[in-house]
Amino acid sequence: MSPQTRHTVLIASIVSLGGFVFGFDASVISGVVGYVRQEFGLNDWQTGFVVSAPTLGAVISALCAGPLSDKIGRKRTLVIIAFLYTLSAIASALAVSFTTLSAARFIGGLAFGSLMIAPIYIAEVSPAKLRGRLVSINQLNIVVGLSAAYFVNSLIQNLSQQDLQWVTQLGLSDNPWRWMLGFETLPALAWFLLLLALPETPRWLLLKGREEEARKVLTRLHESDTVDAEVTEIRDTLPQTEEPLLKRVIELFSPKVRFAILLGVIVGIAQQITGVNAIYFYAPTIFEQSGVGTNAAFTQAIWVGIINVIFTLVSMACIDRFGRRPLLLGGLAGVFISMLLTSWGFSEATYQLTEEDATALSESIPPHALSPLIGQTFDSDLSFKEAISNAIGPEQLTQNESALIQAAIEINATLVLVGILGFVASFAISLGPVMWVLFSEMFPNRIRGIAISFVGLVNSAVSYVVQLVFPWELNTLGTATTFLIYGSFALFFLFLVAALLPETKGKSLESLEHDLARP
Repeated sequence: MSPQTRHTVLIASIVSLGGFVFGFDASVISGVVGYVRQEFGLNDWQTGFVVSAPTLGAVISALCAGPLSDKIGRKRTLVIIAFLYTLSAIASALAVSFTTLSAARFIGGLAFGSLMIAPIYIAEVSPAKLRGRLVSINQLNIVVGLSAAYFVNSLIQNLSQQDLQWVTQLGLSDNPWRWMLGFETLPALAWFLLLLALPETPRWLLLKGREEEARKVLTRLHESDTVDAEVTEIRDTLPQTEEPLLKRVIELFSPKVRFAILLGVIVGIAQQITGVNAIYFYAPTIFEQSGVGTNAAFTQAIWVGIINVIFTLVSMACIDRFGRRPLLLGGLAGVFISMLLTSWGFSEATYQLTEEDATALSESIPPHALSPLIGQTFDSDLSFKEAISNAIGPEQLTQNESALIQAAIEINATLVLVGILGFVASFAISLGPVMWVLFSEMFPNRIRGIAISFVGLVNSAVSYVVQLVFPWELNTLGTATTFLIYGSFALFFLFLVAALLPETKGKSLESLEHDLARP
């Protein structure tokens, strides 16, 4: 590996640390949901809003991050994003109400622009032969961040139950969720400091007419004998003068760009509507629905992170060898099959409480309240929860739901676990990394920032809806129907991607601009 390549890999690795912070920020809420629901007395919609508040912020970020990065540069935009992550982590840990927690997490969502700007930055400093793998480092760090959050949540959960003096003194026993949220401050602050030492991307410098600076950056990143050709190729695709924002927005819908935008919207919707953030952000909640109990649910959530990391590494090894299209098609097929397995597992579950169960639950629920339900068999989670709610009240159900399900359920929990982990593997090898690689490749240099903002906006909006409605879906449609819906969307987008998406591997950004243009 040449010194220039090593330097490029180092820069890409630093920029992609934003993926770690995003992954941690996004999934740390999975361990917090149950605590804040009880502490602040949240209903289904409020719970969904706390989880989805960052994605609402991401909708705004999607509108602003691209144009901002076009205006002030990729690097400066990333520095602002890192500051927002740090601020959000501190404010979330100190939140005192539903409103302040939602606001703090919304601020973190404003930083989700890192999902768009980091791939842009990495793509603009990478040679074509390495671009897929280097952009995928960002996705690898996202899943490592997701895994780290599950691990930290499980560790803090277990520590909070230890009868140790220092645990009590630090408030871990009373407020474990605050430590879960506050831990993010460490990686966010580290990323902020590391970003300060990075250069601006050569393509943005050339866009601003700063050719000498662009040449210096390219010389440090690529072989010196290719710099002149690269500068010429980049310059030939740039406008003579910087176009006004409104003109660039209008250009998104011009015939030459329309097909690339259509592909971006299709892949952006497919990534979210198949349920990934319902799985990531509610992982312990989902596993609790299979009756394993709270502590085991936290432990099983760690497997989500481990599988995520393993198959993201597989994707990185394959994406420049086999291409983007085969990975997407195979991944969507895997998502479809996995969601069918999960749905089938939950649809076959039955629920029945015994006298022994009522006695075991007597510390938190009066046995006489459950006595009318003893011996009754329920064929779905909906009918079981409705009967329990009528017997002990909605508030008691919320506080004891995990224990009640664990006591009553008869289910093939292994099938559910295999289905969820199969989904995670399928997503990690395809929709996760491939979408951001495609986004960083498909759009012309002169409007790349605003184009990614547009498709990122669509992606964030769909993600927000999925996260917001998931608690309502579980308690209104049931677990089996919810996962069947996700599987149906996967099948639909499998056919759509197969019909429309071309291969992009190994091509320069400038040649892709020509290939995807339509007359």
